[in-house]
Amino acid sequence: MSNKAILEINGEKHELPTFTGSENEVAIDISSLRAVTKGVTTIDPGFKNTGSCVSEITFLDGEKGILRYRGYSIEELAEKADFLEVAYLLIFGELPTKEALDKFHADIKSESIVDDDIRKIIDAFPKSAHPMGVLSSLTSALTAFNPSSVNVDSEKDMYNSVVRILGKFPVLVAWAMRKKQGLPLDYGDNSLGYVENVLKMMFKQPNEEYVQNEVLVNALNKLLILHADHEQNCSTSTVRIVGSSHAGLFASISAGISALWGPLHGGANQAVLEMLEAIKEDGGDTKKYMAKAKDKSDPFRLMGFGHRVYKNFDPRAKIIKVTADEVLNDLGVEDPILDIAKGLEQEALTDAYFIDRKLYPNVDFYSGIIYRAMGIPVEMFTVMFALGRLPGWIGQWREMRLRKEPIGRPRQIYTGSTLRPFKSVAKK
Repeated sequence: MSNKAILEINGEKHELPTFTGSENEVAIDISSLRAVTKGVTTIDPGFKNTGSCVSEITFLDGEKGILRYRGYSIEELAEKADFLEVAYLLIFGELPTKEALDKFHADIKSESIVDDDIRKIIDAFPKSAHPMGVLSSLTSALTAFNPSSVNVDSEKDMYNSVVRILGKFPVLVAWAMRKKQGLPLDYGDNSLGYVENVLKMMFKQPNEEYVQNEVLVNALNKLLILHADHEQNCSTSTVRIVGSSHAGLFASISAGISALWGPLHGGANQAVLEMLEAIKEDGGDTKKYMAKAKDKSDPFRLMGFGHRVYKNFDPRAKIIKVTADEVLNDLGVEDPILDIAKGLEQEALTDAYFIDRKLYPNVDFYSGIIYRAMGIPVEMFTVMFALGRLPGWIGQWREMRLRKEPIGRPRQIYTGSTLRPFKSVAKK
């Protein structure tokens, strides 16, 4: 294959270099385009065909349903790994040794206390505040309590900033939920594993002993791993572009949380449950709503089915479907909403319309079912997504800063008015 791409414009031909990734993805390097063409640029709304960076973290092939972190398949990691192992892998590039993982966890626990003045900030929020807004604000506020900038050329400084955010973020997640529910804020238990501690901080009642459920621990561990990174999506790209201005890690993560909040991104699993609630209010007839989904003239849209990246199947959904069944069987939950979800799932997996169009339930569909069964409020679903995505955001921020990438500055094509004279108000 030629290592040059030929562009012909205005009667002139220009050679542009190509770049091939480790999985044989070919890209045209247009970094010199404006210089060699004397001002010509590209237009790519949503950057769907633009590689914004070179990265060693996540490989995704939507056509083949492949997702790998640092070369490890998502299937193997979800089956065999602990969330903190995956976090270490994403951030530092290799799976940790036993000694490194123990130190990593111990260092995270040592950073798990949040300055008590943060409580004053959370107290100022009304109970009606969405937990994602609370989480974004509190994450940004951490900057005020950790004002020193990170020296990215210092491995020690970088490591300390990583364990600091990994230690404090689960506390903020739990507090966002407990604030919504009017429960006392809790710091958890450092004798527990990372995922076990998250569950205890979220669910411990002040008047009874907390009992750990291993089925739920396993389910949350898998969900966090499945959400840990997903290449250059909206929130990850946001973290990188904010960080490219040399904004700190907390500020960059806070920006990523805000990007994740949107219903077209992390808010999708909340949208699934809201759709199920609406179907329940209308009588719970799943066949009626599957027919509506197939009717192009009907404005109804089936949430949690298909994926804009995965064209055949979402590999994460295959993994988490099994876990969803395990959670529902263990908890024995009787919930009409979950019954509707299972009905929609069966319809989609057997209906030729959905099979032919590869509209299978995706990871948002199953994660919503699991969180609902666990007793996590629907407003917290995206917060749980953020907890899982945190290592990916950190790894992407760290990679971008270590590579000293330039500040993000997309171009535009101007379509406004051309030069025109100013007229004062008095002369109009």
